[in-house]
Amino acid sequence: MKYRYAMVCSSNQNRSMEAHSILKKQGFDVCSYGTGTHVKLPGPSLREPNVYDFGTPYKYMFEELRRKDPELYKRNGILPMLKRNLSVKLAPQRWQDNAADGSFDIVLTFEEKVFDMVIEDLHNRDQVLLKSVLVINLEVKDNHEEAAVGGRLALDLCEQIETVESWEDSIDDVIASFESKHRRKLLYSISFY
Repeated sequence: MKYRYAMVCSSNQNRSMEAHSILKKQGFDVCSYGTGTHVKLPGPSLREPNVYDFGTPYKYMFEELRRKDPELYKRNGILPMLKRNLSVKLAPQRWQDNAADGSFDIVLTFEEKVFDMVIEDLHNRDQVLLKSVLVINLEVKDNHEEAAVGGRLALDLCEQIETVESWEDSIDDVIASFESKHRRKLLYSISFY
């Protein structure tokens, strides 16, 4: 694989982790992040979400929610999701705190406001390397079924990017081909950091 990828959603739980898991299994150099201030998972009601700090291990969340209400969190898919997550990496990471992880060639976001936050963060970073990075938004609803579809679409897009000599020269064609094939509109931007 030629490029280094980052998958980004708001909490680094569902959409980014599904794509991270799929790409990792295919041998991609991939990391994943969230852009929110906290990690939020559904709770017993909309007014009672489970809120964690970034860096809280997936295993801790899994054990805590399994103790609280195993039937609810199994039924709503949270326990299986957390089990998948802890097989991929230790804990959710925040995009804005990832400087130590090095630079990425391609960043995929799964929600327009996350895309905007990633672009803003890249513009606010110290411009040390002036390395170009392609940021693409693939809009995916935050539920388990859509995340599974989004993960497969992310894999297809990344595989298409890998086939070109240089993404800088070919990205317009890659995006047009993907949009035509999947009937999905993508937002994209090139930033430097």
